[in-house]
Amino acid sequence: MNDTPGWASPGSAPSDGQDSGKAEPAEPAAKPEGPPSKWSKEQPPPAQWSAPSPPPPGQTPPPPPPPPGGGWGGGRPGGPGPGGPVGPGGPGGYPGWGAWQGPPPAAKPGVIPLRPLGVGEILDGAVSTMRTYWRTVLGISLAVAVFTEIVVILLQGLVLDDSASTEALDDPSATVGELTRALGDTLLSSGVVLLITLLGTIVATALLTMVTSRAVLGKPVTTAEAWQDAKPQLPRLVGLTLLLPLIGAAIVAAGTLPGVLIAVAGSSDAGISLAVLGGFAAGVVAVWLLVRFSLASPALMLEKQGVKKSMARSAKLVRGSWWRVFGIQLLAAVIANVVASIIVIPFTLIAGALSGDGVTGFLDSGTGDLGWTFLIVSGIGSIIGSMLTFPITAGVTVLLYVDQRIRREALDLELARAAGLQGNGGGAPGTPGS
Repeated sequence: MNDTPGWASPGSAPSDGQDSGKAEPAEPAAKPEGPPSKWSKEQPPPAQWSAPSPPPPGQTPPPPPPPPGGGWGGGRPGGPGPGGPVGPGGPGGYPGWGAWQGPPPAAKPGVIPLRPLGVGEILDGAVSTMRTYWRTVLGISLAVAVFTEIVVILLQGLVLDDSASTEALDDPSATVGELTRALGDTLLSSGVVLLITLLGTIVATALLTMVTSRAVLGKPVTTAEAWQDAKPQLPRLVGLTLLLPLIGAAIVAAGTLPGVLIAVAGSSDAGISLAVLGGFAAGVVAVWLLVRFSLASPALMLEKQGVKKSMARSAKLVRGSWWRVFGIQLLAAVIANVVASIIVIPFTLIAGALSGDGVTGFLDSGTGDLGWTFLIVSGIGSIIGSMLTFPITAGVTVLLYVDQRIRREALDLELARAAGLQGNGGGAPGTPGS
């Protein structure tokens, strides 16, 4: 007997209650072995029978009738035999005789299906999170962007806008001391602005990580709930975010140091060449390490790990998938920068036109008049750009982390249980994702 429900194998064996050793009766009226005959006992006279005519040209002859339960699909709803007719109109809705429908689709309680993801599904999941939970996502991004930009505008307008010192950079007759002081002021101004922007990005990333992790399960989260979940890990996230660029800068500095020392010793040409080659090789190593540690942020926030353990977790998840992680992160960065440029560039041109010298003067000088009008108008563009790019970059990083854990650790099973999908193991094993 075939123990698969709903299916019977061809040429199935006799039923269990049949005795094959019993003597055959001699009377033709007795019931023979095997399926009962469907021929009527009273046949029409021979003269009323005629040979079957061949089918017309171009017409396919009808298929033979299926056996009464001994073929594929016998007794199956929607299949041939007593279960129902073949085709989508049958009770079972199957498209053909014995057709295999493939594995069932993966469960999708939230913004992504619980299976290995493709590149498009990761990007779509980040956008879907922003679209589905737009109040929370855009509220967090807008609040962080507004606060950060207000601090930057106040510092640039009141403290860092020393145009007298920076004019020496464009003066060919400036002394070495003036150039050094101007360069130091410029680096200080840029460094302070970069640090404030980085801190704002850290806060937005922490909150949006919690929102995206809930969105995977289809569970909404408020800004207050996201803050309560993210607040204990914020100091560690700040340390991690500041540590990674320092590691990259230290590697590049170590690569260029031998060439610089040789140039200072007297061999300037050889030293410069060695410094360039060493800096390039060290830059490649730095990029490799930064991509290897690029999933440390979601590992730190979602697994409540320390800085060192989160970096080790990221290295384990990225191992063997470096080029894929690098490509997806690069694609997300390009998309985010394109979106930000579409928003920021028009506001910057408008700010230059309203700042006194007009668009022509702004483009010729390259800096424009950093007055309050310029700072405020360009700041509005920066706020809108950050409000749209924060969810993209944070969402892609979190979903890439989830995807790598699904591929390596079967996280989809745990996510399905967390989402309340009883008896659902996520997607079919081996479901491909590019």
